[in-house]
Amino acid sequence: MAGDVFDQPLGDYLAQANSGAKIINLCGKTTLSQLAALLKRACLLITNDSAVMHLASYLNVPVVAIFGPTDERKYGPWSEKSAVVKKDIFCRPCEKAQCRFATVKCLTSIRLKDVLAQVRTVLGGEEKKESAAFKRILISRTDRLGDVLLSTPVIKALRQKFPQSYIAMLVSPYTQDVLAGNPALDEIIVLDKDAKNKGWLGTFKAAGDLRKNKFDLAIVLHPTTRVHLLIFLAGIPKRLGYDRKWGFLLTDRIKHTKQEGQKHESEYALDFVRYLGIEPVDKTLFMPINQASESWVEALLPQESIKPADKLLVIHPGASCHSRIWPPERFAQVADKLNQEYGLKAVIVCGSQDAQKAKAVIQNMRSSALNLAGKTSISQLASLLKRSHLFISTDSGPMHVASTLGVPVITIFGRSQAGLSPQRWGPLTEKKRILYKTVGCTICLAHNCQKDFACLKSTTVEDVLKAAGELLG
Repeated sequence: MAGDVFDQPLGDYLAQANSGAKIINLCGKTTLSQLAALLKRACLLITNDSAVMHLASYLNVPVVAIFGPTDERKYGPWSEKSAVVKKDIFCRPCEKAQCRFATVKCLTSIRLKDVLAQVRTVLGGEEKKESAAFKRILISRTDRLGDVLLSTPVIKALRQKFPQSYIAMLVSPYTQDVLAGNPALDEIIVLDKDAKNKGWLGTFKAAGDLRKNKFDLAIVLHPTTRVHLLIFLAGIPKRLGYDRKWGFLLTDRIKHTKQEGQKHESEYALDFVRYLGIEPVDKTLFMPINQASESWVEALLPQESIKPADKLLVIHPGASCHSRIWPPERFAQVADKLNQEYGLKAVIVCGSQDAQKAKAVIQNMRSSALNLAGKTSISQLASLLKRSHLFISTDSGPMHVASTLGVPVITIFGRSQAGLSPQRWGPLTEKKRILYKTVGCTICLAHNCQKDFACLKSTTVEDVLKAAGELLG
């Protein structure tokens, strides 16, 4: 640790807090000449924008410099091997001593891995990467839980391409938990069309707020007229999305062919980064686990007489539309049989809007079940699913949460439309069984089905039990 006498307390703290390699604190203990002699023997200096950085640059010592409010173009290091770590939030470089944000956001948004990435570049002798073509990126996905989760590889691909860019995501209030704690994301922006951002006035207000962020790229993964208008009014120069729902407000448009169901929804989302010339390397989904939710589950299960050794069966009987609902009495029969044969204890989960379906499942069961309908956040659901041995559901958002967390999944699909098929919406895991039968419909009438959703009901209790046996071994 090097610096002046005012840095000594911080150096002492770091030396004491470190549990790994020995740290020598020389803050306030060297003359300028001694500091120069020390730097000449260094193979790397990691520093903020400081006088030590300039001395190291003069001596051509490799430098990784962390910049916040100051301008690296004026004051950055000039060693042959050097790199700058920064986060280009909308107001930097302001070059002001006082920050409007109590946390000095341009500095606090820089993470450990951002610094380590530049250290590897400098020490590894890799060529410096070009400055990000897009310094401030907004991703928009304002639909449902599963849709947002299936879009997380897009965040990861953009972060890998633009490690120092400021990346934010625009979502609806309900899906915030899917992103909170995502290490590739700098900010979550909520668009609440039913409250704060309701109506035309709310849209204009949201556009004004976005304009202040000075985003230079917006990627709209789910097309809506409201969002297209929003990013247009926000003055974002490059606006990428689908050629529908006021797509003329975009600067770059991709043809919308999702209804053909030729590939998975996650791949459709990744087409946007491919459009930008980025080939995604890591396509895995990411679902954060919240410590508060972990504590909630740890407290809940003993209260409900569920022991650590008990095996949990989680059932999600709800869905976003009634054309995806499997009969509650069949879920009940499956739960009873799996309890009898494997000792699985059933937990019923769904949103409050599907509470009656959860109640119907439990009323038809002979064994007991824990009813958590409408009682969990998305984060709490994830912590509960982590502890489960099997998840059974129709096509739903929680299905994707379970598969992301490595839980064996049985999914019941209906409707013969290509855009709603398992090929597009199936769980992305090896531990799965997809039950999907067609009943000869040439045209699917969806919600106006004249066959009482025979495609769904053609999947029997025996089909589900067979799939469960295969997954449970």
